[in-house]
Amino acid sequence: MLAIAWTTTALRSDADRLARELIEAGLASCVQIDGPVHSVYCWQGNIQATEEYRLMVKLPADCVARAESHVLAHHPYATPEWVVVQADRVSEKYLSWCASAVQADRFKP
Repeated sequence: MLAIAWTTTALRSDADRLARELIEAGLASCVQIDGPVHSVYCWQGNIQATEEYRLMVKLPADCVARAESHVLAHHPYATPEWVVVQADRVSEKYLSWCASAVQADRFKP
C-alpha cells in the first residue's frame, strides 16, 4: 500500500534537506516540493499568513512511522505539519517502483 504525507517548511533549503534525508534513509520513494504556497493559520492565538514550501512525500505504508519519527526529529518547526493518507488506487508498476526505491542498498558509494 502507498501512503502520501505532507509537511511544510518556511525555507526552501529546509524542504530540500528533509526531502534528501528521507530519500537517502530509504524512508520515501519520492518527495515533491511545491511552493512557495501561501498559508493562513492560527498560531499561539494569532492569525498568521506566511509563505511556505510544501513537501508531498510518497512512501510505502510500512515506512510511515519511521518517516514520521525522522521528520518530527529533524524539522525546524516546533509543531510541524505531518498529515498522512493512504492511496486508494495505485498502478502496480508505480507501487512496485516505490517499494524498490526504498531499498537500503540502492545507492552506490
